[in-house]
Amino acid sequence: MSFDEEAGARPEPRAGPVESPTDALRRAEVRRLLEQRIDQLPAAFRTVFVMREVEDMTVDETAACLGIPPATVRTRLFRARALLRESLARDLDMAAADVFAFAGARCDRIVHAVFARLEDGNAGAPRCIE
Repeated sequence: MSFDEEAGARPEPRAGPVESPTDALRRAEVRRLLEQRIDQLPAAFRTVFVMREVEDMTVDETAACLGIPPATVRTRLFRARALLRESLARDLDMAAADVFAFAGARCDRIVHAVFARLEDGNAGAPRCIE
């Protein structure tokens, strides 16, 4: 029995909907991939990206901390975002190719399912696909 239960305190209800395990896993995987791609950025871009996007520092605060002009902070952040977009787009393109690959056992299952539907739906009709 916990202290709260002994004291008769009720747990406070959670705000918002409860996340499903599948959604939590998906979000964790996206977070892991994003962290990997941020780690792969060149140090100058990664530093500015983290200070601005993660630490939520202003352009002036970032510039002062790094000892660089504010225009350089803006340029590095712009380039860091572009590099991340390109890297993530490549990852998604490769993943999409894997998802829609049409070969092997998966291909055989799909072809078998299509033929089964054709045979069931076209009883008595001539077969067009052989």
